[in-house]
Amino acid sequence: MEMRRRSYEYATATFDPGAAMTLSGLDYMRALVAGEIGAAPSISATMGLSVPRDLAEGQVTFDCQPGDFMLNPMGMVHGGFAATVLDSALGVAIYTTLEPGWAFTTAELKVNYTRAIQPDGGPMRAEGKVIHRGRQMATSEARLIGAEDGKLYAHGSTTCFLFKLPEPRKTL
Repeated sequence: MEMRRRSYEYATATFDPGAAMTLSGLDYMRALVAGEIGAAPSISATMGLSVPRDLAEGQVTFDCQPGDFMLNPMGMVHGGFAATVLDSALGVAIYTTLEPGWAFTTAELKVNYTRAIQPDGGPMRAEGKVIHRGRQMATSEARLIGAEDGKLYAHGSTTCFLFKLPEPRKTL
């Protein structure tokens, strides 16, 4: 058994409630990607997940890189990697449809795995798209695709509750 060491730096990202109260979800994500507010969520560094790209209302793409530090007992990348990456694409796609002062939380997540992800299989991309956006609920779907081979590795869907954020507390 070969022992390896993995270390990385990450910022503990903080949610900016002031920006969230004045920016739409799409504008908030664009400002986050541009480095104008906060830092990329720490899950990004942990999972090898890029900041979102191809941001549009109801759509998002993430790049990601599985690795040998994510192995399950059978030597394949753990299914939690695909679930986490898909959950990010599903949620951000919904967030891009929200008005200022609104947020979401996942009510249901479903993932279908179509093939094993190899630790040396190369980069992947997750593409998320909103299917339905109502007043209190939204649904989206996403696909995890090999960036080099174009194959589908997993796909998923989510239902999210939408809610108004509480007004930020004023400090004296």
